Amino acid sequence: MGNRKVIGDRYHIENIRPILSVKDVNASRKFYVDILGFKEAEWGTDSFTSVERDKTGIYLCNNGQGKPGTWIWIGFDGDIFALHKRLDAQGVKIHLAPTNYPWALEMQVEDPDGHVLRFGTDPNKNEPFVDNEAQST
Repeated sequence: MGNRKVIGDRYHIENIRPILSVKDVNASRKFYVDILGFKEAEWGTDSFTSVERDKTGIYLCNNGQGKPGTWIWIGFDGDIFALHKRLDAQGVKIHLAPTNYPWALEMQVEDPDGHVLRFGTDPNKNEPFVDNEAQST
């Protein structure tokens, strides 16, 4: 943190980015860049890279750092039904179609390494919520 003095809990977190262990950076790159629309960092290599979208991102590490099957929340502002339709048409493994929970209208998809991406937007308060106890994964 350089010469900054931290007093109590007064500090600024610039960002938090998960690091995913991947078997094949090229396959992950194709998924995150070509399918999800992320942009790869210019410094990225076939061992370690970062993919970014809308000022946030995910690190991809070839066979290291992180554990297979990590779950990541991706909050977004958009049409979750259109995203679901597009990802399904592209052959992305869907764990959960858009489902209306009290905390979010949520969809779960799997990346090439089995990591689960939980896409969520504001819940639809005009529709009933799913009983999350019955839907626990």
